[in-house]
Amino acid sequence: MIGRRTKARLAKPFGSEQRNALSTLCANLGFASVDQPLRTIAITSAMANEGKTTIAIELARAMAASGKRTLLVECDMRRRSLAGRLGAHARAGICSVVLGDVEPARAIVRTTAPRLHLLDAEPGVACPVDILDSQSFRSLIAHLGRRFDHVVVDTPPAGLFVDAAVIGSIVDATLLVVRECFAERAMAAKACDQLRKGGANLVGVVMSCCEEGASRYRAYEGVAER
Repeated sequence: MIGRRTKARLAKPFGSEQRNALSTLCANLGFASVDQPLRTIAITSAMANEGKTTIAIELARAMAASGKRTLLVECDMRRRSLAGRLGAHARAGICSVVLGDVEPARAIVRTTAPRLHLLDAEPGVACPVDILDSQSFRSLIAHLGRRFDHVVVDTPPAGLFVDAAVIGSIVDATLLVVRECFAERAMAAKACDQLRKGGANLVGVVMSCCEEGASRYRAYEGVAER
């Protein structure tokens, strides 16, 4: 559960409660598969505006802050935003890498956060699924998973596009972001069903923009005091 961010704080780093929630998420991902670590992780949602990109960025930041070499991959090619939000821009993107025109090392750039890197996507990709549903893309994800401790892939909403299901079948795990009091139950269920049918390892749900996270913890503190 990730707490709400007001409009005035959207551009600012997460607060302590939100950072604690992200640290818990990182730990849970580690516990989810001890024998075979989840190195490549897709982040999606059922609908637009549920906070999936914010969760992808902050999860990657938390992983990098914990000492892990981390890569963010832009695969929401219809609505690119990672580069702008991170202030990191490259001369080449993932499509050039998949097509064999550029080596991955030349397309990946550093961000201002230590150990956090970005692989962007080119603008105006006509048919992203053709890129994503290719053996070259599969090979690239496998390569990146060997090179980095963690690879976090931002994808389009699973309830609107098939891209997330395609990527989910390739990566080690998929997380579904659900915005509290916003996402429709039917849409969330449809997204889960589509991801599972596509072969994704759906390991959990992240609830974003929560109002009650902190108060619930305070309730536990009251019980502990008794």
